Order: sequence, then structure tokens, then C-alpha cells
Amino acid sequence: MSAMADKIMKRIRGKGRGWVFTPKDFIDFGTRGAVDMALSRLTQSGAIRRVGRGLYDYPKLHAKLGVLSPDADSLAQAVSTQSGDKVFPSGAAAANRLGLSTQVPAKATYATSGPSRVKKVAGRTLALKHARTPLIDKASDRANAVVQAMAHLGRDNIDADTIRRFADRLDDNDMKVLIGSRPQMPGWMGDMVLKIGAARHG
Repeated sequence: MSAMADKIMKRIRGKGRGWVFTPKDFIDFGTRGAVDMALSRLTQSGAIRRVGRGLYDYPKLHAKLGVLSPDADSLAQAVSTQSGDKVFPSGAAAANRLGLSTQVPAKATYATSGPSRVKKVAGRTLALKHARTPLIDKASDRANAVVQAMAHLGRDNIDADTIRRFADRLDDNDMKVLIGSRPQMPGWMGDMVLKIGAARHG
């Protein structure tokens, strides 16, 4: 195996099985051509799998089922790397993750900073919808989940109990980022962020 393929494989193993990636994830190793060639060799050797145009994964293995399909979140993150757009689970999925709703969205739907589109990858359908609320650059997944869940629930459906639940899931750094991002949000959402901050110290 070439030195480039060795370096790439080391990073892939470090990320663990189930990781979905693009050539951009290794661009610090050398030229795009050299990266593409190394990925092609690794695919041919069976070390990794090509799951879409410019998308690969290090598949998870199951004792009975064999090689598993990549999960929707990992695919969405790789699509995000590929396009340069931010991608985050949509409002309904974010509310579910925060334990605010038991409803599991039937389709893998993501909010994106890019255009709305449907992408079929590795046998899965990802619905990417342009986010009506900002996807905050330096925010953690938790903080972005809170913003998307607020947008999904709407101003009139966020009560004191919901504010407390949001507050319980955020740390000091999350709050700092959210408060700093208030100018990007609709006014009512910025006010909710202040209430969440107050609930954390209340």
C-alpha cells in the first residue's frame, strides 16, 4: 500500500467504523489527485467502500447481517463536507433528540444552509431543506438542536417546562454562543435564548 493510502487508512481507523467521508477529509495529506488515487486503491482492496459520487465509508460490520449501510446522520455530515453547506437534523428530529417529542420523523430530513434538495445516497433518501433559522457556525450539536427545535415548536408552544428542558441540555459555552448569535435569530427566538439563560441560573 502506498504511503498516502497508509496515512488515509490510519485516519479512517481513528474515526472508527461507520464513518462516511469525502476526499476533502484528507486534502491536508497532498494533492487531490493523489488522494483520489489512494481512495480508489483502498476501495479496490475492500478496506473501504464507495457509497456515492465522491463519498466513501468505513462500513460497520454485523455478526449476522454482515456489512451494514451507513447511517443517515453520517451521510448527511459527509454531504455537508462535500458541498460546504452546514447540515443539521431538522426541527422534528432535533426535538426528538432533546427528548421533547417521541415522534421519530419517517424520513431523514435535515436543515441546511444551502439550497433545498433531495439526495439519494447508499440506498437512503436524505431530504435537505433550506433552514429558516440560522445554523450557528461555532455552536455545538446540542446548541444547534435547541435552535432547530425552537423553530419547529414555534413561539406559542414553548412553555416554562420546555425552556427548563432546553436549559438542562446546554452548558456555559453553549449559552455564550447562543447569546452571541441572537442578532441572527428572529426576535422571539432571541428572547427565548435569554429565558433559557435565566432558567439555567434560576
